[in-house]
Amino acid sequence: MSGLRHHKLERLPLRCPATWRKSSRRTLMAPPPILSLALPSDTGRVLSIQSHTVQGYVGNKSAVFPLQLLGYDVDPINSVQFSNHTGYPTFRGQVLNGEQLWDLIEGLAANDLLYYTHLLTGYIGSVSFLTTILQVVDRLRSINPGLIYVCDPVMGDEGKLYVPPELVSVYREKVVPVASMLTPNHFEVEVLTGLRVTSEKDGLEACNILHANGTTKVVITSLILEDELLLIGSHQKVKGQPPEQFKIVIPKIPAYFTGTGDLMTALLLGWSNKYPENLERASELAVSSLQALLQRTLADYKKAGFDPKTSSLEIRLIQSQDDIQNPVIRFKAEKYN
Repeated sequence: MSGLRHHKLERLPLRCPATWRKSSRRTLMAPPPILSLALPSDTGRVLSIQSHTVQGYVGNKSAVFPLQLLGYDVDPINSVQFSNHTGYPTFRGQVLNGEQLWDLIEGLAANDLLYYTHLLTGYIGSVSFLTTILQVVDRLRSINPGLIYVCDPVMGDEGKLYVPPELVSVYREKVVPVASMLTPNHFEVEVLTGLRVTSEKDGLEACNILHANGTTKVVITSLILEDELLLIGSHQKVKGQPPEQFKIVIPKIPAYFTGTGDLMTALLLGWSNKYPENLERASELAVSSLQALLQRTLADYKKAGFDPKTSSLEIRLIQSQDDIQNPVIRFKAEKYN
């Protein structure tokens, strides 16, 4: 039986040159349209330039999936590619430089693929790369003047910088004026404004400084005041007019999680675009979604017999997709004015 099959296979006709010519002509046909451009989603098309880890959820791994769940087409550029995040004992990988980033942008431009509604950036480790990001902003806005640039100015935490000090002036002088939304933490908003923030009033004033320098929306994602953890949001709808400002009180969780800042910024982008004139609502949805995810992460580590206080925790992103798409609002905004 096996010999008969072998015999039949040997007698199968070979493809003739005419067929090959027909095949090669097929490859010369016009390529199909890019559907994310020809038939764009109601939400938008995001270029996300962030770090990437093979294992775990930080940077693009933490931001792309939630944005896709919320209906966005997302094109990621990985500023670094590491085996795992740097909190592990060791890591391996590669770092993209500014020239390589621009090469990717040129490749997209050569095929008319540079129309984006949003640019999202996170951790950036060098002045040259940040300078190239500014060139990317200009290039994208030359194609779509309405581009929304959401910047998480990842520079440090708890009083310590973990980027080269020379990045600070570039963020202050060049990034803040072109960003549509900034999502700094407590330490980062102090670095960006030069203002010591020790009260809610200081936090609001810091937002006003950033508005005066050009940013329309500011969300201080984690303001630590005594025993309280707050999100403070500020939306200047008309230049020169007082912004609408609010706070959300966030429960403190006795654990340290990785990737939460990247996820929070992605959620703020996602929901603020769905509610462009209602930053409070967008922030309520983002905070409620993140808190549900963190509680699930905490519970799952405990279920596995691990003490969450002893190490940083990888977030349960995939298991929390319902909370990302359809969050139940459990944390309400309180308006200041």
